[in-house]
Amino acid sequence: MTHAKYRLKIPSRWLLAAGFALTLNLANADLPTGEDVLNRLGVPQSQLGDLEQGQTITWKYPENTDKELADGVAVYVPTALAKVIAYVKKGNFAGIDSTITASGTIPDNATVDAFKRFALSGKDAQSLLEVEAGSNFNLSADEIASFAALNSSLGSADKSTVAQAVSQRYREILLQRYQAYRQRGLAGIAAYTRGGSDQADPASELRTATEQGNLLIKTGFPELYQAWVNYPQALPADAVERFFWQNRVVEDHPTATLIHRLEQASDTGAVVIVRQYYVGHSYNSSQLVAGCLPYHDGAVIFFALRSSTDQVAGMGSGLKHSIGRDRMKAEMVKQLQRLRNTLK
Repeated sequence: MTHAKYRLKIPSRWLLAAGFALTLNLANADLPTGEDVLNRLGVPQSQLGDLEQGQTITWKYPENTDKELADGVAVYVPTALAKVIAYVKKGNFAGIDSTITASGTIPDNATVDAFKRFALSGKDAQSLLEVEAGSNFNLSADEIASFAALNSSLGSADKSTVAQAVSQRYREILLQRYQAYRQRGLAGIAAYTRGGSDQADPASELRTATEQGNLLIKTGFPELYQAWVNYPQALPADAVERFFWQNRVVEDHPTATLIHRLEQASDTGAVVIVRQYYVGHSYNSSQLVAGCLPYHDGAVIFFALRSSTDQVAGMGSGLKHSIGRDRMKAEMVKQLQRLRNTLK
């Protein structure tokens, strides 16, 4: 496997795969109307007509770093909000992402067995066994050293033995990263070493994405927002958090992803914010706010995504950002259109 040949690829299909949606709690009188929210999201007034005609609209958010891509998309669904909420609560979004090859929940008392269905084989396993500091994989210096030690211990082992040993070592890394995040939140996320003193810092990226993120969460759900920013601070009493992992095909190769989902729900709505705090390769981190709110005779569903990747930084950054945003938006638009057709 030659990871250095990876094409620029921005994540977005994972959004629907985990059933991520946000709906406004209508019992909160302080929350703005649908029109006000769209204005706060940065949707130009000139696009509201397109929205009402059933078109999927897109807009760009200010990006905080040269590695960040930030975009929003929205679609109007001529369906009662209650029906949309019921659809979401049933978990009907799960499984839409065809790139997911395996996934599982991570329990509070997780052991390495929680990741037993994650596995690598062939060239993918061999590449990790021989991994060095760089941009091919997202690993800390200690994690890379652990693969070097494993390589020495395996000697001339056959491919099957290599695949089993590498998969087990990677499962241990996933468990360690999960445990560190649960204990310390963003402060527990180890940086990815790129060689020399060069590092990618997903903790810093996610902190910035959270603090500069969606205004609706900050103003409409301040307790949940504070818990999210300061995790593992205690959550609001009615909030629910979920942890899970996925093995997805990204740029034609399997990659492990660790995901934290936080939600509040009631009969009138729910709020869900989602963080990818570890990604195996290709991009560094990602954070999503998605939403469904009442609008005219139906509902507006929107996604607001911030993703960080080394691939859009450096020389030609402007062009890389443009290409990355276009691809990210195209995927989200397809997903929203598919969701809209399902809910008609």
